[in-house]
Amino acid sequence: MTNRPSLGFDDDIDEPVAAKPGAVLDLSDFKPTPAKRPDKAAVARAAEKTQFKSREPKAVAAQPASVPSPAPVAARATRRRRTGRSAQLNLKVRPDTIEAFYAIADANGWVLGEAFEKAVELLHQASKK
Repeated sequence: MTNRPSLGFDDDIDEPVAAKPGAVLDLSDFKPTPAKRPDKAAVARAAEKTQFKSREPKAVAAQPASVPSPAPVAARATRRRRTGRSAQLNLKVRPDTIEAFYAIADANGWVLGEAFEKAVELLHQASKK
């Protein structure tokens, strides 16, 4: 057939093969060796030579104390209530529209789904006129 070398498997796979006496795996001479790390300067030179772009953050110079930090944005109150609504609708709108929608919902004490349903209902009534 072929001149393929034997892999050491017997034809009868179902029969267990007894271990040969004295054939115990001796690992007493095994000593793990520490990983050999390349010189950091050599790595930096090789990276620079090949124009490798590092993903590590670069050190940022300290900013002057006179630069005011932006005002913290107030967190919105959570609107969690069991409503029976299970479908989700994601829309891309302008930030001012989002703020107006949240303001209307907050002023009336509605969750966002309820505010949307009321808006759809009003649009539906307006289109019938």
